[in-house]
Amino acid sequence: MRLRNNPQASNILNNSNYIIKEHQDTYFNDNKPLHLEIGVGKGDFIIGMALKYPDINFIGIEKYASVLVKALDKLERLNISNVMLMNIDAQDLLSYFKQASFKTIYLNFSDPWPKKRHYKRRLTYATYLALYQKILQEDGLIRQKTDNKLLFESSLISYNNYGMLFKQVSVDLHNSEDILDNVMSEYEKKFSQTQPIYAISVSFKKGCYKNEI
Repeated sequence: MRLRNNPQASNILNNSNYIIKEHQDTYFNDNKPLHLEIGVGKGDFIIGMALKYPDINFIGIEKYASVLVKALDKLERLNISNVMLMNIDAQDLLSYFKQASFKTIYLNFSDPWPKKRHYKRRLTYATYLALYQKILQEDGLIRQKTDNKLLFESSLISYNNYGMLFKQVSVDLHNSEDILDNVMSEYEKKFSQTQPIYAISVSFKKGCYKNEI
């Protein structure tokens, strides 16, 4: 899908109080648990989660400014206080957050990078897992959803090779009991009626490591 460029996107983001622009010691004025979504898209998931769980603070990152402004518009109209957004790449997370900052990381319908030469760009590749391990708390979770079978299968392999604990694996989320607690992204709303949605939840074992591949 071609991304439509919004030439005003950067200015809109820079002028919003919902956008994190630089590193701070804290981003909220309370001590609620902190959850992170990587790739917020148009914001339906993170906003839905924030409304459903007001006792949790949510931070969402999105590397495309033209996409993030759409999530920001929804957020500002609802005036929600437990969400902040960032226009950064996942590789830059350690520049903004301390180790063990997050209770949960969400990966919703990430780019599958289907070409073999691009597999290291997948957000569940070992180098990203090492990054998540640093910013997640010891008992933290990675919760992933995708409609892409290739990404689902490669993620299972990547998690297993890293020595992670599997908490949930579903090959058809919308026809399972786990759907009762599910909040959908805009992409999920569109495609869950015609194709299965895969879901995985994993955590890091103490001392888990990346096997050489």
